[in-house]
Amino acid sequence: MTGHTEKETSNSLYRQWQILARLSTGKWIGTRELQQQLQREGIETSLRTIQRDLNQIAQRFPIESNKTVPQGWRWCHDAPIQSLPHMTSSQAVTFMMVEEHLKHLLPPSLVAEMNPWFDAARRSLPDQNHVKQWMNRVRIVPSSQPLIPPMVDQAAQQAIYEALLQDKQLECEYQSRISGEEKTYVLNPLALVQKGAVIYLICTRHDKNAIQTFALHRFKAARVLESRAMHQNDFHLDEYIESGALGFRVDYQKATENIELKLTMNAKTVHFFEESALSRDQVIEQFTDNLYQVRATVPFTSQLVWWLRGFGRKILQIEPQIVADAVYEHEVDA
Repeated sequence: MTGHTEKETSNSLYRQWQILARLSTGKWIGTRELQQQLQREGIETSLRTIQRDLNQIAQRFPIESNKTVPQGWRWCHDAPIQSLPHMTSSQAVTFMMVEEHLKHLLPPSLVAEMNPWFDAARRSLPDQNHVKQWMNRVRIVPSSQPLIPPMVDQAAQQAIYEALLQDKQLECEYQSRISGEEKTYVLNPLALVQKGAVIYLICTRHDKNAIQTFALHRFKAARVLESRAMHQNDFHLDEYIESGALGFRVDYQKATENIELKLTMNAKTVHFFEESALSRDQVIEQFTDNLYQVRATVPFTSQLVWWLRGFGRKILQIEPQIVADAVYEHEVDA
């Protein structure tokens, strides 16, 4: 009888510990949601039991109820910061996905700080846990030809990330892609962007105002300076990306900031543009039963040219002519 009582007490303590771990300091969480989260951890219990547990916990811990029906619970706003040594399956999977897909975009100092959380995430998911299988069932696949990322000098990368993190200037040795010559620059870091397998530093040079992109793998050395980075007040990363700057604008004399692209195609091909629009102002006009035109305002970039080449002759006509010439210039006339 005593053993049975001890087991019940142990189960109750474990269940209440799990409930505590799921309460936040801001958002109210209801008993139904708690029940669902516990079930995902393999803990089957009733709503009545959870409510009783919460009432008991409230006698010892600074948690509060919103007194509504059904009740919501959370930590009191003035409660001391809680650091329960527990990680739920959902939290563990999230940390593991962050480590896998974003670790190379985080400052090394921040990664070092997060390593205990990454380790805890791996330890908290036993091999039999069905939630862990999520990692084996989710992938990010590039839409273009997959490439092996180029090697990046680790010391230079850490200096670049720290300079960006601290808003400091950066002195570096950078190898030109075209000439292969190494030059020394003082840079004002603005942002980091990953495009495919390559990470780019968006910045300005100390002696110039123009925004430039530097590939991280071409930095041979870098160090953080004590001087503050000089920011451009009108720089906005999202606007910079949307402008097509990272698409690497085509070096044609008549290329403009944006073009009105017109693509003529059949009904089978137009379905692609119905599902994924080229731009927010995209318009699809039907000419005949099997002939459509897609119109969209887009930046004229090499990325656009390569993307259009992927359709081959499924796109029957491309306007303006300068885009058509760029798309089909690789074809040899018969």
